[in-house]
Amino acid sequence: MPLNPLQKLNPHLFDKNVEQIPIRKGFGEGLLKAAELDKRIVGLCADLTDSTQMQSFKQKFPERFIEMGVAEQNLVTVASGMAAMGKIPFISSYAVFSPGRNWEQIRTTVCYNNVPVKIAGSHAGVSVGPDGGSHQALEDIALTRVLPRMVVISPCDAIEARKATLAAAKTDQPTYIRLAREKTPIITTEETPFEIGKAQIIFRSYAATSNNPSMNLPTLKSDVGIIATGALLFRALNVAKKLEADGKKVTVMNLATIKPLDEEAVIKLAQESGAIVTVEEHQIAGGMGSAVAECLAKNYPVPIEFVGVNDKFGQSGTPEELIELYGMGEKDILTAVYKVMLRKNK
Repeated sequence: MPLNPLQKLNPHLFDKNVEQIPIRKGFGEGLLKAAELDKRIVGLCADLTDSTQMQSFKQKFPERFIEMGVAEQNLVTVASGMAAMGKIPFISSYAVFSPGRNWEQIRTTVCYNNVPVKIAGSHAGVSVGPDGGSHQALEDIALTRVLPRMVVISPCDAIEARKATLAAAKTDQPTYIRLAREKTPIITTEETPFEIGKAQIIFRSYAATSNNPSMNLPTLKSDVGIIATGALLFRALNVAKKLEADGKKVTVMNLATIKPLDEEAVIKLAQESGAIVTVEEHQIAGGMGSAVAECLAKNYPVPIEFVGVNDKFGQSGTPEELIELYGMGEKDILTAVYKVMLRKNK
């Protein structure tokens, strides 16, 4: 089995009927648990309580919940004031509105003042589907990772989203958690490690012959390294499985924390593989792939291909149709892999 045993991943990951849960649901569960553990946690929402999965928190802790209405700028500034008074505010809306509409307030009242407001941006990416281009946030990683002091997390499934929420509640830093709307396959388990700022190698197609149970020895070499974040990680894993069947050596990294970037892990993967493909449901410009490219340009340049949205807005359609239309499907990841391996071997 090419899945990294140390990551204790879902053993049914590649089953046809693998369990699927919306990533945003994990945020709601994590927020409720965090609030039970820490009475300083408060919740604020911009008229989308059910959609962003804050309803359980609202029901259990009504005295710690504020409905701000359709006023995303106020959502942030009220939260920043509460944080300055010792609270740990979690705020939620669609990502296109927060951090989209209220970016300046996030910059000035949260990051500039360095207060621990936690921002949950739901319905990110084109997989929002029929909501259309006006509601499909494809720029939110770029908007948040450029801000000093901001932590940026993009969970791959509902379980990781719950862990990310619980971890964010324990820090004193501004944090953005990116959430997808649609049901996505469960990749991790309760035992899978999660730490803010740490990337995880979850797949090595040649692990069975390496005599290396840790799957992390620097002597391992692969034909290509795939770095994926968020809901598209599952598609990257399916591609890696197909490449393995074709005799290729592939390593897949789950980069859940985009900022701070785990530079050591990224550089090591580049050294092992000599070629990188990044995969994200976001604009190529300024996204996770850009963060990886910045790191490698400075430390260990290798050929890179980027899978993401190429300078376009979204539109209405089914999530599956839009993923394919915008070049983020499995065939697109596969094409990028073969293209980068060709560049590597020139």
